[in-house]
Amino acid sequence: MDARLRYTRDEIMSSHDYARPHEEAGYRLHGGFTADGTYVSPRTKARWPAVKAWGEALQARGWPLIDATGALLQREGYPTFAQQKLLLQEGFGQTLWNSLTTTGVIEARGQALCNVTAPDMQRLIVEPIDDSATGHMNAGLLYAHGADEGGDPAKPGERAHDAMWFAARDLVFGKDAYPLPEVPASIARPVEDREMPQIPEGYEQLIKFLMNVLMIEIRAESFFSLCCRVFRDPELFTDRRQAAELAATMVERIRTDEAIHVGYLQVLISEMRSWQWRTVDGKVVPGAEIIDPVWARMVEWHGKTERDLAAARTREALKGQIAAVRGEAGAAALLARLDALDARAAA
Repeated sequence: MDARLRYTRDEIMSSHDYARPHEEAGYRLHGGFTADGTYVSPRTKARWPAVKAWGEALQARGWPLIDATGALLQREGYPTFAQQKLLLQEGFGQTLWNSLTTTGVIEARGQALCNVTAPDMQRLIVEPIDDSATGHMNAGLLYAHGADEGGDPAKPGERAHDAMWFAARDLVFGKDAYPLPEVPASIARPVEDREMPQIPEGYEQLIKFLMNVLMIEIRAESFFSLCCRVFRDPELFTDRRQAAELAATMVERIRTDEAIHVGYLQVLISEMRSWQWRTVDGKVVPGAEIIDPVWARMVEWHGKTERDLAAARTREALKGQIAAVRGEAGAAALLARLDALDARAAA
């Protein structure tokens, strides 16, 4: 493995030499395939070796990587696989359609990362950061992430995750199966008050932004799993089995792309815990003292609070969708069957 710790922007942005481009469902997409047919994510030729090297360097200094797995999620997503399968078998696919559409829209918004410039972190961090992920945020890390999500502004003909989600949706449902849903303005943890008063507000905003993005990426993994199980279930989409299999494959490719996002954000937050920080009142304090309390609240909100709120919203929307077709009594009957499949209700 390349154990270098410093990379140029061109290196961070570099992709592998593909034997075949990524073209699917009428879209020219990012990434590509090796000679043996393996899908390889864009802009990972140097990015993956760099992230792994920075993580190993951090651990060599005695600092662990924070947990960035699904174990942080205290609640299962709603609907669960069993519930989603029942809904589809009963002819109610709008909830899944809405989720696929919303995910694509939010992915498109992620292109905004291409325009994010991190403040000068070295101004507050005591130790030199040139050999770290923290020191490379403006050297392509944030831009590459944004390009993965909503497309590289420098390559307008090449589509990214937004188009991949829409294509997967259209493969299993067909175009315009349902009206476009109202997409929330934000899926980040809402906070109005200062939570890191030890550092300037602009730095706090960046750190909390990165934490939010990391938790959203972790939450996304459960949706990847749900989609692949649903699309590959032979009892579902029986009139579109081949298309559904392709949709699952596209989700797997998105999942492959997203792994680098979890990887570098995990290293970034972990590094920030390890540094010594200069505070606004002239003191020097451990980074963990600044980072850990806010990270704990971020995990609690995304892993439990948000999931409960989202489940309540989705269930209420489902009630209306079912009632419009089967009436109030029919909606109550199907919701009771869904509730019986809910692991939380069973527990």
